[in-house]
Amino acid sequence: MNITAYLPDELNTRQIYLDRSLAFAGKDIIKVFTGQRRVGKSYMLFQVARHLLGKDPDVNIQYINKELHDFRDLKNDRDLMAYLDNKAGSGFNCLMLDEIQDIEHFEDALRSLLAEKKWDIWCTGSNAAMFSGDIAGKLSGRYIEIQIHSLSYPEFLSFHHLESSDDSLLKFLKFGGLPYLIHLDLTEEIVYEYIRNIYGNILYKDLIQRYHIRNTRFLEDLVMFVADNTGSIFSAKSISDYLKSRNIKMPPNLVLEYINHLVESFLLYNVRRSDLEGKRIFEIGEKYYFNDLGLRHTIKGFLPGDTGKVIENAVLLHLTANNYEVFTGIEKDKEIDFICRKGNDRIYVQVAYQLSDEKVYEREFGNLLFVTDNFPKYVVTMDPVKWDSYKGIQHMQLSEFLTSKF
Repeated sequence: MNITAYLPDELNTRQIYLDRSLAFAGKDIIKVFTGQRRVGKSYMLFQVARHLLGKDPDVNIQYINKELHDFRDLKNDRDLMAYLDNKAGSGFNCLMLDEIQDIEHFEDALRSLLAEKKWDIWCTGSNAAMFSGDIAGKLSGRYIEIQIHSLSYPEFLSFHHLESSDDSLLKFLKFGGLPYLIHLDLTEEIVYEYIRNIYGNILYKDLIQRYHIRNTRFLEDLVMFVADNTGSIFSAKSISDYLKSRNIKMPPNLVLEYINHLVESFLLYNVRRSDLEGKRIFEIGEKYYFNDLGLRHTIKGFLPGDTGKVIENAVLLHLTANNYEVFTGIEKDKEIDFICRKGNDRIYVQVAYQLSDEKVYEREFGNLLFVTDNFPKYVVTMDPVKWDSYKGIQHMQLSEFLTSKF
């Protein structure tokens, strides 16, 4: 079906992702938007379509969305190939497939379509594991993944027509960045009710049904544990030991399997440990964060005592949205919250609620002094005043950091 029937009248442009994806438009490679449910993957297809139609109104864009009733009969690769037969025109043809993982053996169809060289192919998917194993082997070197995140703070301000202020920042930290919130009143009762439904979808469709999970109570307890320990370093064994203390027996290997599923569904984001130079990656002990703050608060609540965890989560999301590969740095008793790499560039970031006393000041700035290279180093806090730089280490208030490009 031609996509023009589904294009919204108005689109809020997410320029950072649009620019990143258009670099591959018309190239002989499959473009895949991945990310958590309701972060706007479908709307990225619409934005690309609007751009292509603006350049050539006659472009043939075929759109298939497995969540629509019109496509209920497209169950596997053969159905898809039969549906597309004779739909390619003589000009530029673009194929957009929404929620591709719901078509069995989709990789066989994509490989064949790419070989035919008739279509510029774009897809979305809600699970990071859909391009793993045999599928990754069949499509190796033939696709590019572009992960879509919930709204960054600048996007949140733009979408909600807000100016940056303490009140706007609090709204962002409290409600998160799911794009559909622009259609709702930003009140706890309304927003969290909406997000609870999304969490239920992720939990049951992307996790319980997909991975045939039987111990659903443990899965929910595990998500609650991560929400309560956001940004803390822990291992599958430490979680297993904690559960034993509560008379819940769960072997570490099964804990690890469940955590991996939570990451693959984009509910959680994992940050691995490295040495302070970022050269050696450790296999045991990781930090886990939520891909949307509103989802975390729906599970755990937005409590004053969690402010440090929440702003650390917000900083992590800003770094990933800016396309950094992020690690946490450990060296003996020293820890740096985030070592961030992008190509040959690197930045180091420490996060604290406030530099409340000399001991906190020395810890946050002092740990960064153990890194001897000349890459930028930042301490990010919610202090009401901005402190002077110390030995080349910059202090940034949270709102300033979240509106900066790196």
